[in-house]
Amino acid sequence: MAKQLWNKGFEPDGSIEEFTVGRDRELDLRLAAYDVQGSMAHIRMLQKIGLLTADELKLLLPALQEIADSIAKGDFVIEDGVEDVHSQVEFLLTSRLGDVGKKIHSGRSRNDQVLVDLKLFFRDELCRITEAVKKLFDRLIALSDEHKDKLMPGYTHLQVAMPSSFGLWFGAYAETLTDDMQLVTAAYNITNRNPLGSAAGYGSSFPLDREETTRLLGFASPHYNVVAAQMSRGKTERAVASAIASVASTLGHFAMDVCMWMCNNFGFVSFPDELTTGSSIMPHKKNPDVFEIMRGKCNRLQAIPNELALLTANLPLGYNRDLQLMKDILFPATTELVECLDMAEFMLRHIRVKDNILDDQRYDYIFTVEDVNRRVLSGVPFRDAYRQIGEAVQRGEYRPTREVHHTHLGSIGCPANDRIVERMEALTAPILVGAKA
Repeated sequence: MAKQLWNKGFEPDGSIEEFTVGRDRELDLRLAAYDVQGSMAHIRMLQKIGLLTADELKLLLPALQEIADSIAKGDFVIEDGVEDVHSQVEFLLTSRLGDVGKKIHSGRSRNDQVLVDLKLFFRDELCRITEAVKKLFDRLIALSDEHKDKLMPGYTHLQVAMPSSFGLWFGAYAETLTDDMQLVTAAYNITNRNPLGSAAGYGSSFPLDREETTRLLGFASPHYNVVAAQMSRGKTERAVASAIASVASTLGHFAMDVCMWMCNNFGFVSFPDELTTGSSIMPHKKNPDVFEIMRGKCNRLQAIPNELALLTANLPLGYNRDLQLMKDILFPATTELVECLDMAEFMLRHIRVKDNILDDQRYDYIFTVEDVNRRVLSGVPFRDAYRQIGEAVQRGEYRPTREVHHTHLGSIGCPANDRIVERMEALTAPILVGAKA
């Protein structure tokens, strides 16, 4: 016999249940700990307002803690015939405590119950993403400092353009991650609000203390308007998806750079043999498969905001079952992004950077701008200096000085990594400190 919290004495057709439940039982296992956490806060509040007695609370809290312990051990399952995690937790309580277990749903709906589960889940996932971003950021900054004086070609239109440096290359991606963290922070702030007490989206006639559950669950504030709380389903997920896509964009771009710089035609970076893969027919091959897979995964992650936008674009006000499908999209995405970030950091521990690249004659023309600027500094008008160097190039007479003097803020000689670090610390600290609290 199927067990649903909404059971009214009849059973739905089996095919209907299978189609509507979908992968919820599997995905809801990731929400189980948060469902128990939300229930603990809810019943504490119910006891405070008189809907539970102190003795009932003393029975419920240890029983919920036992369920939490089973979840932590990996023993918790959503049984066959049980619709979702909310049903499983409540049925476990009822089977152990009888009628007392049936009281925990007073003043809430599955709508605000799943909302609070998701808010708690995404808050933790955004913390995990922040930690992984910060770890990769620290690695990039360390590499930027280590290789700040090693020159490499800079490109525009994939044509040799001007001198750059490995310090600038690594540091550029570090600073770009700080821009991504702006979106992660915004998603975290949108997520970090309490929907509990909004019930089915229109509140309750019980005198619920929503400030109390906000405090107990560590949210920054409630969703004040109960309809707005319900409307946050979809809005929260789209904010998280945008943050994921932004980080993935940076990481995918970096992966493409590495694939290109590893190519024999460039040869700027390399990795130990055991971190590359080979060919079944060409014995010389050392393929950048890790970064190719990373690039592909990050490109796929960047499609998620569009997928969620289409899923939620034309939904009417209030809860609609379509929203359930967002879990299929976002739950795997948070894990995949963290895995990509962790793998990038691992690979960068072993990266090898080529020295003296610009000594090669193929890069002679990369110094033309330096020589134009040198003439301008000596008093030659810019357009005259530009024409003089350009004509020397056309005649095949140009010989570079191979000297680079960049001193302004953010340049080869002054990458401003200390300021970039300060920016990242300011963005990540509120999330990471809040997670520990």
